[in-house]
Amino acid sequence: MLDYATLRVIWWALLGTLLIGFAIMDGFDFGVAGLLKLLGRDNEERLVLLEGIEPTWEGNQTWFILGGGATFAAFPTLYAVSFSGMYLAIFLVLLAFILRPVGFNFRGKIHDPRWASLWDWVLVASGIVVMLISGVAFGNLFLGLPFRFDGDLRMSWHGGFFDLLHPFALLAGLVSLSMLLAHGACWAALKADHAIAGRAVKIARWATLVYAALYVLAGIWLAYGIPGYAVSGVAASEGVSNPLYTPVVHGGSWFAGYMQYPWFWSAPLLALVSALAVQALIGRRSAAGFIASSLMVGSTIASAGFALFPFLMPSSIDPRSSLTVWDASSSRGTLQLMLVATIVFLPIILLYTSWVYRVMRGRVTLDQVRKAHAGY
Repeated sequence: MLDYATLRVIWWALLGTLLIGFAIMDGFDFGVAGLLKLLGRDNEERLVLLEGIEPTWEGNQTWFILGGGATFAAFPTLYAVSFSGMYLAIFLVLLAFILRPVGFNFRGKIHDPRWASLWDWVLVASGIVVMLISGVAFGNLFLGLPFRFDGDLRMSWHGGFFDLLHPFALLAGLVSLSMLLAHGACWAALKADHAIAGRAVKIARWATLVYAALYVLAGIWLAYGIPGYAVSGVAASEGVSNPLYTPVVHGGSWFAGYMQYPWFWSAPLLALVSALAVQALIGRRSAAGFIASSLMVGSTIASAGFALFPFLMPSSIDPRSSLTVWDASSSRGTLQLMLVATIVFLPIILLYTSWVYRVMRGRVTLDQVRKAHAGY
Protein backbone atom coordinates (compact mmCIF):
# COMPACT_ATOMS: atom_id res chain seq x y z
CA MET A 1 0.00 0.00 0.00
CA LEU A 2 1.37 3.39 -0.97
CA ASP A 3 2.16 5.92 1.74
CA TYR A 4 0.38 9.29 1.81
CA ALA A 5 3.37 11.31 0.57
CA THR A 6 3.83 9.02 -2.45
CA LEU A 7 0.13 9.21 -3.30
CA ARG A 8 0.30 13.00 -3.23
CA VAL A 9 3.25 13.04 -5.64
CA ILE A 10 1.54 10.52 -7.92
CA TRP A 11 -1.53 12.74 -8.12
CA TRP A 12 0.61 15.79 -8.78
CA ALA A 13 2.12 13.86 -11.71
CA LEU A 14 -1.29 12.65 -12.89
CA LEU A 15 -2.70 16.18 -12.75
CA GLY A 16 0.25 17.35 -14.85
CA THR A 17 -0.34 14.49 -17.29
CA LEU A 18 -4.00 15.46 -17.69
CA LEU A 19 -3.01 19.08 -18.25
CA ILE A 20 -0.48 18.03 -20.90
CA GLY A 21 -3.08 15.77 -22.50
CA PHE A 22 -5.52 18.68 -22.67
CA ALA A 23 -2.90 21.06 -24.09
CA ILE A 24 -1.85 18.59 -26.80
CA MET A 25 -5.26 17.21 -27.74
CA ASP A 26 -7.43 20.32 -27.41
CA GLY A 27 -4.58 22.75 -27.99
CA PHE A 28 -4.43 22.10 -31.72
CA ASP A 29 -8.21 22.63 -31.93
CA PHE A 30 -7.85 26.08 -30.41
CA GLY A 31 -4.76 26.71 -32.52
CA VAL A 32 -6.65 25.95 -35.74
CA ALA A 33 -9.56 28.12 -34.56
CA GLY A 34 -7.16 30.98 -33.83
CA LEU A 35 -5.70 30.69 -37.34
CA LEU A 36 -9.03 30.16 -39.11
CA LYS A 37 -9.14 33.52 -40.91
CA LEU A 38 -5.43 33.47 -41.67
CA LEU A 39 -5.21 29.94 -43.08
CA GLY A 40 -8.58 29.88 -44.80
CA ARG A 41 -8.88 32.43 -47.59
CA ASP A 42 -12.50 31.70 -48.44
CA ASN A 43 -15.47 29.85 -46.98
CA GLU A 44 -14.56 26.52 -48.57
CA GLU A 45 -11.05 26.58 -47.16
CA ARG A 46 -12.39 27.46 -43.71
CA LEU A 47 -14.80 24.57 -43.94
CA VAL A 48 -11.83 22.29 -44.66
CA LEU A 49 -10.13 23.52 -41.49
CA LEU A 50 -13.28 23.12 -39.41
CA GLU A 51 -13.95 19.64 -40.79
CA GLY A 52 -10.47 18.72 -39.57
CA ILE A 53 -11.34 19.45 -35.93
CA GLU A 54 -15.13 19.19 -35.56
CA PRO A 55 -15.32 15.35 -35.46
CA THR A 56 -12.89 15.10 -32.53
CA TRP A 57 -13.08 18.31 -30.47
CA GLU A 58 -15.59 16.91 -27.98
CA GLY A 59 -13.40 13.90 -27.30
CA ASN A 60 -10.36 16.14 -26.96
CA GLN A 61 -12.20 18.26 -24.40
CA THR A 62 -12.48 15.15 -22.22
CA TRP A 63 -8.97 15.93 -21.00
CA PHE A 64 -10.12 19.33 -19.74
CA ILE A 65 -13.05 17.77 -17.89
CA LEU A 66 -10.82 15.06 -16.41
CA GLY A 67 -8.31 17.69 -15.29
CA GLY A 68 -10.99 19.78 -13.61
CA GLY A 69 -12.50 16.73 -11.93
CA ALA A 70 -9.12 15.48 -10.76
CA THR A 71 -8.28 18.90 -9.31
CA PHE A 72 -11.62 19.03 -7.48
CA ALA A 73 -11.21 15.53 -6.03
CA ALA A 74 -7.45 15.28 -5.46
CA PHE A 75 -6.58 18.90 -4.59
CA PRO A 76 -9.86 20.51 -3.44
CA THR A 77 -8.16 23.49 -1.76
CA LEU A 78 -6.45 24.39 -5.03
CA TYR A 79 -9.77 24.12 -6.84
CA ALA A 80 -11.55 26.31 -4.29
CA VAL A 81 -8.91 29.05 -4.21
CA SER A 82 -8.59 29.13 -8.01
CA PHE A 83 -12.30 29.44 -8.72
CA SER A 84 -12.87 31.91 -5.89
CA GLY A 85 -9.99 34.25 -6.67
CA MET A 86 -9.72 34.05 -10.47
CA TYR A 87 -13.44 33.92 -11.13
CA LEU A 88 -13.50 36.43 -14.01
CA ALA A 89 -10.52 34.87 -15.79
CA ILE A 90 -12.04 31.39 -15.49
CA PHE A 91 -15.41 32.75 -16.64
CA LEU A 92 -13.78 34.13 -19.81
CA VAL A 93 -12.14 30.77 -20.51
CA LEU A 94 -15.41 28.89 -19.98
CA LEU A 95 -17.23 31.41 -22.18
CA ALA A 96 -14.72 30.70 -24.94
CA PHE A 97 -15.35 26.96 -24.46
CA ILE A 98 -19.10 27.56 -24.76
CA LEU A 99 -18.83 29.76 -27.85
CA ARG A 100 -16.71 27.25 -29.76
CA PRO A 101 -19.44 24.61 -30.35
CA VAL A 102 -21.97 27.41 -30.86
CA GLY A 103 -19.74 28.77 -33.63
CA PHE A 104 -19.39 25.31 -35.20
CA ASN A 105 -23.15 24.86 -35.34
CA PHE A 106 -24.40 28.37 -36.04
CA ARG A 107 -22.07 29.47 -38.84
CA GLY A 108 -23.86 27.26 -41.34
CA LYS A 109 -27.44 27.96 -40.24
CA ILE A 110 -27.83 30.98 -42.53
CA HIS A 111 -26.32 30.97 -46.02
CA ASP A 112 -24.90 34.47 -45.83
CA PRO A 113 -21.16 35.24 -46.05
CA ARG A 114 -21.48 37.95 -43.40
CA TRP A 115 -23.14 35.51 -40.99
CA ALA A 116 -20.42 32.90 -41.54
CA SER A 117 -17.69 35.54 -41.15
CA LEU A 118 -19.19 36.67 -37.82
CA TRP A 119 -18.98 33.19 -36.38
CA ASP A 120 -15.52 32.68 -37.86
CA TRP A 121 -14.35 35.66 -35.82
CA VAL A 122 -16.07 34.20 -32.75
CA LEU A 123 -14.09 30.99 -33.25
CA VAL A 124 -10.86 32.95 -33.70
CA ALA A 125 -11.53 34.89 -30.50
CA SER A 126 -12.43 31.75 -28.54
CA GLY A 127 -9.15 30.11 -29.50
CA ILE A 128 -6.99 33.14 -28.71
CA VAL A 129 -8.69 33.78 -25.35
CA VAL A 130 -8.10 30.22 -24.11
CA MET A 131 -4.51 30.05 -25.34
CA LEU A 132 -3.57 33.46 -23.95
CA ILE A 133 -5.30 33.25 -20.56
CA SER A 134 -3.95 29.75 -19.93
CA GLY A 135 -0.41 31.08 -20.28
CA VAL A 136 -1.17 34.16 -18.16
CA ALA A 137 -2.45 31.84 -15.41
CA PHE A 138 0.80 29.85 -15.47
CA GLY A 139 2.83 33.04 -15.34
CA ASN A 140 0.95 34.21 -12.25
CA LEU A 141 1.76 30.99 -10.45
CA PHE A 142 5.43 31.97 -10.53
CA LEU A 143 4.62 35.48 -9.35
CA GLY A 144 2.39 34.28 -6.53
CA LEU A 145 -1.30 35.09 -6.15
CA PRO A 146 -2.82 37.52 -3.62
CA PHE A 147 -4.61 35.20 -1.18
CA ARG A 148 -4.22 34.20 2.45
CA PHE A 149 -5.80 31.90 5.03
CA ASP A 150 -6.69 32.89 8.56
CA GLY A 151 -6.40 30.55 11.54
CA ASP A 152 -9.76 28.92 10.68
CA LEU A 153 -8.67 28.31 7.07
CA ARG A 154 -11.00 30.96 5.69
CA MET A 155 -9.51 32.26 2.44
CA SER A 156 -9.44 35.91 1.46
CA TRP A 157 -8.39 37.23 -1.98
CA HIS A 158 -6.79 40.66 -2.34
CA GLY A 159 -6.74 41.54 -6.02
CA GLY A 160 -8.73 41.81 -9.24
CA PHE A 161 -8.61 40.59 -12.82
CA PHE A 162 -6.29 43.33 -14.08
CA ASP A 163 -3.80 42.56 -11.30
CA LEU A 164 -3.17 39.28 -13.12
CA LEU A 165 -1.83 41.15 -16.17
CA HIS A 166 1.73 41.49 -14.90
CA PRO A 167 4.32 41.84 -17.71
CA PHE A 168 5.85 38.44 -16.92
CA ALA A 169 2.40 36.83 -16.90
CA LEU A 170 1.64 38.43 -20.27
CA LEU A 171 4.95 37.08 -21.60
CA ALA A 172 3.93 33.62 -20.40
CA GLY A 173 0.62 34.15 -22.19
CA LEU A 174 2.46 34.95 -25.43
CA VAL A 175 4.59 31.81 -24.99
CA SER A 176 1.38 29.79 -24.70
CA LEU A 177 -0.24 31.56 -27.65
CA SER A 178 2.69 31.14 -30.04
CA MET A 179 3.23 27.53 -28.95
CA LEU A 180 -0.39 26.46 -29.51
CA LEU A 181 -0.72 28.43 -32.75
CA ALA A 182 2.30 26.49 -33.99
CA HIS A 183 0.69 23.27 -32.77
CA GLY A 184 -2.56 24.12 -34.56
CA ALA A 185 -0.65 24.96 -37.74
CA CYS A 186 1.11 21.59 -37.54
CA TRP A 187 -2.27 19.88 -37.33
CA ALA A 188 -3.54 21.86 -40.33
CA ALA A 189 -0.40 20.90 -42.26
CA LEU A 190 -1.17 17.25 -41.48
CA LYS A 191 -4.93 17.28 -41.97
CA ALA A 192 -5.95 20.00 -44.43
CA ASP A 193 -5.94 20.12 -48.23
CA HIS A 194 -2.46 20.62 -49.67
CA ALA A 195 -3.23 24.19 -50.75
CA ILE A 196 -3.95 25.11 -47.13
CA ALA A 197 -1.24 22.86 -45.72
CA GLY A 198 1.45 24.85 -47.55
CA ARG A 199 0.39 28.01 -45.72
CA ALA A 200 0.19 26.11 -42.45
CA VAL A 201 3.80 24.95 -42.85
CA LYS A 202 5.02 28.54 -43.14
CA ILE A 203 2.99 29.68 -40.13
CA ALA A 204 4.18 26.70 -38.06
CA ARG A 205 7.81 27.57 -38.76
CA TRP A 206 7.38 31.23 -37.87
CA ALA A 207 5.32 30.47 -34.77
CA THR A 208 7.87 27.99 -33.42
CA LEU A 209 10.64 30.56 -33.89
CA VAL A 210 8.60 33.12 -31.94
CA TYR A 211 7.80 30.51 -29.29
CA ALA A 212 11.45 29.49 -28.85
CA ALA A 213 12.61 33.11 -28.47
CA LEU A 214 9.85 33.95 -25.97
CA TYR A 215 10.36 30.70 -24.05
CA VAL A 216 14.06 31.40 -23.59
CA LEU A 217 13.32 35.01 -22.61
CA ALA A 218 10.77 33.83 -20.04
CA GLY A 219 13.31 31.38 -18.62
CA ILE A 220 15.95 34.09 -18.26
CA TRP A 221 13.43 36.45 -16.62
CA LEU A 222 12.34 33.68 -14.26
CA ALA A 223 15.92 32.86 -13.32
CA TYR A 224 17.12 36.41 -12.68
CA GLY A 225 14.04 38.57 -12.13
CA ILE A 226 11.39 36.51 -10.30
CA PRO A 227 12.16 35.37 -6.73
CA GLY A 228 11.18 31.78 -6.07
CA TYR A 229 9.39 30.09 -3.20
CA ALA A 230 10.81 27.28 -1.10
CA VAL A 231 9.72 25.01 1.72
CA SER A 232 11.88 25.81 4.74
CA GLY A 233 12.42 22.96 7.13
CA VAL A 234 10.50 19.71 6.90
CA ALA A 235 7.17 19.65 5.07
CA ALA A 236 4.33 17.76 6.71
CA SER A 237 4.22 15.25 3.85
CA GLU A 238 2.35 12.61 5.84
CA GLY A 239 0.13 14.89 7.90
CA VAL A 240 -3.34 16.35 7.56
CA SER A 241 -3.75 18.79 4.66
CA ASN A 242 -3.43 22.27 6.12
CA PRO A 243 -1.57 25.05 4.24
CA LEU A 244 -0.53 26.72 7.49
CA TYR A 245 1.42 23.62 8.58
CA THR A 246 4.02 23.84 5.80
CA PRO A 247 6.81 26.40 6.42
CA VAL A 248 7.34 28.46 3.25
CA VAL A 249 9.77 31.28 2.49
CA HIS A 250 9.85 33.66 -0.46
CA GLY A 251 13.28 34.07 -1.98
CA GLY A 252 15.92 32.09 -3.79
CA SER A 253 15.47 30.69 -7.28
CA TRP A 254 12.68 28.90 -9.08
CA PHE A 255 15.40 26.70 -10.57
CA ALA A 256 16.50 25.27 -7.21
CA GLY A 257 14.73 22.02 -8.06
CA TYR A 258 16.67 21.83 -11.32
CA MET A 259 19.90 22.00 -9.30
CA GLN A 260 18.69 19.27 -6.96
CA TYR A 261 17.35 17.01 -9.69
CA PRO A 262 19.44 17.56 -12.86
CA TRP A 263 17.14 15.35 -14.92
CA PHE A 264 14.56 18.17 -14.73
CA TRP A 265 16.64 19.91 -17.42
CA SER A 266 15.47 17.29 -19.93
CA ALA A 267 12.09 19.08 -20.14
CA PRO A 268 13.23 22.54 -21.35
CA LEU A 269 15.91 20.92 -23.52
CA LEU A 270 13.31 18.69 -25.16
CA ALA A 271 11.02 21.69 -25.67
CA LEU A 272 13.67 23.57 -27.64
CA VAL A 273 14.85 20.49 -29.55
CA SER A 274 11.24 19.75 -30.48
CA ALA A 275 10.81 23.32 -31.76
CA LEU A 276 13.84 22.79 -33.98
CA ALA A 277 12.41 19.44 -35.11
CA VAL A 278 9.21 21.18 -36.19
CA GLN A 279 11.30 23.51 -38.33
CA ALA A 280 13.04 20.58 -39.99
CA LEU A 281 10.16 18.13 -40.36
CA ILE A 282 6.91 20.01 -40.91
CA GLY A 283 7.45 20.69 -44.61
CA ARG A 284 8.45 17.14 -45.48
CA ARG A 285 6.80 14.80 -42.99
CA SER A 286 3.68 16.37 -41.56
CA ALA A 287 2.96 13.53 -39.13
CA ALA A 288 6.47 13.73 -37.68
CA GLY A 289 6.15 17.51 -37.47
CA PHE A 290 2.91 17.19 -35.51
CA ILE A 291 4.51 14.69 -33.14
CA ALA A 292 7.38 17.14 -32.63
CA SER A 293 4.97 19.98 -31.85
CA SER A 294 3.15 17.69 -29.38
CA LEU A 295 6.45 17.00 -27.64
CA MET A 296 7.14 20.74 -27.61
CA VAL A 297 3.81 21.43 -25.89
CA GLY A 298 4.14 18.62 -23.36
CA SER A 299 7.74 19.34 -22.39
CA THR A 300 7.05 23.08 -22.04
CA ILE A 301 4.31 22.40 -19.49
CA ALA A 302 6.48 19.81 -17.75
CA SER A 303 9.35 22.31 -17.45
CA ALA A 304 7.01 24.76 -15.68
CA GLY A 305 5.69 22.02 -13.41
CA PHE A 306 9.19 20.94 -12.43
CA ALA A 307 10.15 24.53 -11.58
CA LEU A 308 7.04 24.97 -9.42
CA PHE A 309 7.27 21.66 -7.53
CA PRO A 310 6.17 21.16 -4.78
CA PHE A 311 4.06 24.31 -5.12
CA LEU A 312 0.60 24.30 -6.66
CA MET A 313 -0.27 27.95 -5.96
CA PRO A 314 2.10 30.23 -4.04
CA SER A 315 0.73 33.22 -2.13
CA SER A 316 2.29 36.61 -2.85
CA ILE A 317 1.00 38.27 0.34
CA ASP A 318 1.43 35.46 2.87
CA PRO A 319 3.98 32.79 1.83
CA ARG A 320 2.89 30.43 4.61
CA SER A 321 -0.59 30.27 3.02
CA SER A 322 0.92 28.91 -0.21
CA LEU A 323 -0.56 25.67 -1.46
CA THR A 324 1.83 22.78 -1.96
CA VAL A 325 1.47 19.14 -2.92
CA TRP A 326 1.80 18.27 0.78
CA ASP A 327 -0.98 20.43 2.18
CA ALA A 328 -3.70 20.89 -0.46
CA SER A 329 -4.66 17.27 -1.18
CA SER A 330 -7.64 15.13 -0.28
CA SER A 331 -7.44 12.33 2.26
CA ARG A 332 -5.29 9.28 1.73
CA GLY A 333 -8.36 7.08 1.17
CA THR A 334 -9.73 9.40 -1.51
CA LEU A 335 -6.42 9.47 -3.38
CA GLN A 336 -6.17 5.67 -3.25
CA LEU A 337 -9.72 5.14 -4.52
CA MET A 338 -9.22 7.64 -7.34
CA LEU A 339 -5.92 6.03 -8.31
CA VAL A 340 -7.62 2.65 -8.75
CA ALA A 341 -10.33 4.26 -10.92
CA THR A 342 -7.65 6.04 -12.99
CA ILE A 343 -5.70 2.81 -13.55
CA VAL A 344 -8.89 1.18 -14.87
CA PHE A 345 -10.40 3.97 -16.97
CA LEU A 346 -7.46 6.00 -18.32
CA PRO A 347 -6.21 3.18 -20.60
CA ILE A 348 -9.78 2.81 -21.94
CA ILE A 349 -9.86 6.51 -22.80
CA LEU A 350 -6.47 6.25 -24.51
CA LEU A 351 -7.51 3.19 -26.52
CA TYR A 352 -10.80 4.77 -27.59
CA THR A 353 -9.06 8.02 -28.57
CA SER A 354 -6.49 6.10 -30.62
CA TRP A 355 -9.26 4.21 -32.40
CA VAL A 356 -11.15 7.43 -33.22
CA TYR A 357 -8.09 9.06 -34.75
CA ARG A 358 -7.32 5.93 -36.73
CA VAL A 359 -10.84 5.95 -38.17
CA MET A 360 -10.66 9.69 -38.92
CA ARG A 361 -7.18 9.58 -40.46
CA GLY A 362 -6.46 11.22 -43.81
CA ARG A 363 -6.70 14.72 -45.20
CA VAL A 364 -9.85 16.76 -45.61
CA THR A 365 -9.77 17.98 -49.21
CA LEU A 366 -11.49 20.86 -50.96
CA ASP A 367 -13.23 18.41 -53.30
CA GLN A 368 -14.76 16.57 -50.35
CA VAL A 369 -16.00 19.82 -48.84
CA ARG A 370 -17.45 21.02 -52.17
CA LYS A 371 -19.41 17.80 -52.58
CA ALA A 372 -20.63 17.79 -48.95
CA HIS A 373 -21.61 21.48 -49.02
CA ALA A 374 -22.85 21.80 -52.57
CA GLY A 375 -24.99 24.91 -52.91
CA TYR A 376 -23.71 26.47 -49.67
